[in-house]
Amino acid sequence: MKKIISAALVVILFVFIGLYFLLPQKDKKYKNNLEIKPEIGSIEIKLRETGSVCPRNRLEIKPQVSGRIEDILVVEGQTVKKGEIISWMSSTDRAALLDIARSKGEEELKKWEDAYKPTPIISPIDGFITARNKEPGQTVSVNDIILVMADKLIIEADVDETDLKYIKLGQKVEIFLDAYPDKKFNGIVEHIAYESKLVSNVNVYTVKILPLNPPKNFRSGMTATIEITGYRKDNILLLPSEVIIEKENKKFVMVKSDNSKVKLKEIKTGISDGKKTEIISGITENEVVLISVNKKDRKLLSGSMGIPGMGRPPAGR
Repeated sequence: MKKIISAALVVILFVFIGLYFLLPQKDKKYKNNLEIKPEIGSIEIKLRETGSVCPRNRLEIKPQVSGRIEDILVVEGQTVKKGEIISWMSSTDRAALLDIARSKGEEELKKWEDAYKPTPIISPIDGFITARNKEPGQTVSVNDIILVMADKLIIEADVDETDLKYIKLGQKVEIFLDAYPDKKFNGIVEHIAYESKLVSNVNVYTVKILPLNPPKNFRSGMTATIEITGYRKDNILLLPSEVIIEKENKKFVMVKSDNSKVKLKEIKTGISDGKKTEIISGITENEVVLISVNKKDRKLLSGSMGIPGMGRPPAGR
């Protein structure tokens, strides 16, 4: 008889445990909710894009005539002015004539050097030399590149068309270079392309950034990351983005009323940085907003609480 009673008690105990977990627990319905209040603060949208250092204007210096290079007057990194002579060369005819004169002696060579002057190669812009591809004595054609020069090193980055609305000319930019991971440099937006290009099936626009304080060893081809503050608002009402419930193209939050009942209030939102969202209307900073700490509950709420003003959220499971 004692064994039968014990077995019956065990069965009853398991029944009560099962009912406890299976049936809604009214006394525990708020234990999975956290209470928060909207706050007044600032929010900003920052864009981060990867780009590279390149010349704003890259020029390949080629000879006007075929012949032999007599002298190159510049080296890589040297600054030159527009109109400055950067190289001398002899045309094919002059080079042949001088070689014949040289074989007859210095006096004959001097006579023809004075009579038949070499051809100068002149810098077309103010800039600096980025590459020196040839040396004196080498024979070149009009298609050979003797020198490469640039006017300024800038950073080019491709920006998605959806982010282009946040960028404007003269806007300040923060620059981070892979070659200088611990330093930050400043720049401004110098140009925004008018034509798009397709990259991985996405329309992007090339944005050119002029560095204001580049490092000493600033070189073409360096990888750069640019950060642009696209939009900023101050003294606005903010909520964590995760408290917002979306249903049928509308947005709601759970609000605790004075009598401790919970209701759903429709809100209108503004900009968001992913973590915080601007609240334009629907609630005030004095109201208490609830958020379930249980992700399953939040998913359930977004699916079932689509009617503002309904009494209570489903009990936690």
